[in-house]
Amino acid sequence: MADKNGNLILRHTPGERVSHWIVTVVFAFLFLSGLALFHPFFFWMSFLLGGGQFMRWLHPIAGVVLAVLFYQYASWVWADNKWLPADTEWRHNMWKYMRLETHSPEGTGKYNAGQKLMFWSMVPLIAILLVTGIVMWQTLVVWLPWLAPWFSPGLRRLAGLIHAVAAFVMFVGIGVHWYAGYWTRGSIKGMVRGRVSRAWAKYHHPGWYREVAGKE
Repeated sequence: MADKNGNLILRHTPGERVSHWIVTVVFAFLFLSGLALFHPFFFWMSFLLGGGQFMRWLHPIAGVVLAVLFYQYASWVWADNKWLPADTEWRHNMWKYMRLETHSPEGTGKYNAGQKLMFWSMVPLIAILLVTGIVMWQTLVVWLPWLAPWFSPGLRRLAGLIHAVAAFVMFVGIGVHWYAGYWTRGSIKGMVRGRVSRAWAKYHHPGWYREVAGKE
């Protein structure tokens, strides 16, 4: 779909953009509050997030919100994240793309291999964080006392360890995702405005560009 002068094409729908940015804000809160809950050295950040008690109460609720919003968003972009032969080529030449020595393979779809790897890593990671978070959620046991026998102290400690490891891996992945978005000029603007130039699409995602141009 192009704009009036035919230079810009639609890359992200309004619903996708709203979901993406809400997930971003919720993740930022979860990351900062998670650090504050993880170690006393970071607890000073709780004062920036409404205070210790409020932050501790809101953190698990925000985790559920993140999971619901992410999997809703994932259902919209699931088909666009299927692995293609061009993605294998992209992965093998990743460093050349980063050094601008070459451009994406002709078959690169709407998302490249790096974005797809990020997507498919988030799908299980958020599920792990949700499940382990529920096990650690002490208030939930108060609301549903029949859960108490299932969530023993040992299981809670194990869940806490897995939760921390998964959160760290997710933080690294999100960090790479943000850096790649900043490094690829035009990517963040496309997620903000929803549209990208034809030149940008043809250079970074030529397979997707041909698909869009064919529909037009």
